[in-house]
Amino acid sequence: GFLDRPDIPKIVEEVRPHWDLNRCWAAFTGDRICGTFRSWATEMTVPGGRQVKAAAITGVSVLPTHRRQGILTRLAGAEHRAARERGEIASILYASEYPIYGRFGYGPATVAAAWTLDASATDFHGPARGSLELLPTDETGEAAARDVLEAWRVRQPAEIWRRPITWLSDFGRGGSSWGTPWKGFLVVRRDDAGAIDGYARYHVEEKWEQRQPRNVLIVDDLHALGDEAYAGLWRYLASVDWVATVKAERRHPGERLPWFLTNARAAVASDVGEGMWVKLHDIPAALAARAYEREATVVLEIVVRDGGPDGATEGRVRLALDANPDGATARETDLDPDLTIDGGALGAAYLGGARLRDAVIARGWDEHRPGALARADALFATLDPPWTSTFF
Repeated sequence: GFLDRPDIPKIVEEVRPHWDLNRCWAAFTGDRICGTFRSWATEMTVPGGRQVKAAAITGVSVLPTHRRQGILTRLAGAEHRAARERGEIASILYASEYPIYGRFGYGPATVAAAWTLDASATDFHGPARGSLELLPTDETGEAAARDVLEAWRVRQPAEIWRRPITWLSDFGRGGSSWGTPWKGFLVVRRDDAGAIDGYARYHVEEKWEQRQPRNVLIVDDLHALGDEAYAGLWRYLASVDWVATVKAERRHPGERLPWFLTNARAAVASDVGEGMWVKLHDIPAALAARAYEREATVVLEIVVRDGGPDGATEGRVRLALDANPDGATARETDLDPDLTIDGGALGAAYLGGARLRDAVIARGWDEHRPGALARADALFATLDPPWTSTFF
């Protein structure tokens, strides 16, 4: 399904300790698997800093000989029902193809971009502060990076908890069944008191032109707990000998990097597009969990698309949402709705990364009270954008 021929025995050996087989689904034709769907348990930070239980979806495939037979619909329906039974408020995923998941109630909730920095074309504002240290990429280095990420993710909307198998792979200790093991470097930044407040994990692609080094430094992961740590790490990466270009993928297009540069044009964002998709299962709990920067009361009717064995994908839930900066309540109601929207549009806008007024375009909306869409759009918007750095 992914046009690859991996080493199956190695995969079995490497993932068996990490995969929860109770969360693996398969479709069969006779005794042969023709479709797969898998999830793992995580938690996702929502606006306001709370974490909610989520199911991270991965490994979705259908054999090319079995397309258009409803296999994916039935697999998705089975997993979504199981997620609700497990008490998971949302399911999240990265989509290999954009058109697939909207029909199951997912919406593109974050934006991602790649940043390219011309290291020779700029300097940084202000003096360098703190200290930098290269750590070994063993358990000690991993633990230092993990501590920074754990402190960072609980305050960054849309970030999730990372699995142990992800950390092993990130540091080149996860096996070789998929691709070449990572072999790179880990640098940490320490504040004036000596505490680690940021890290960058990177590797280098060798490139020489006319006997001159023009190497490309690839940033695999970079997180910082403050502006000084953030600027210090980027300053270091841009100063590594033999490096002409620094590239970082799976970042946010609103990255503050250009503002730290004396020549902001040296940093360019590209490949901007949707990142993580979100589907809400327990909509009242999800809406009550996040914070709102405005005050409003709105009755929403949400068209729920789920997937199921009979192909039926629609249901409706009507909620009264009372929100203000101090908290929110969301309860099912029989009041007349102010606004009817698709569940995928709600998933897209839930974290504040997409405007509801844009997310509703794909499947339409019904405004039963004048101005209801504008009020709901303003309610879900957030000052700080969501961003997920963790790919799965």
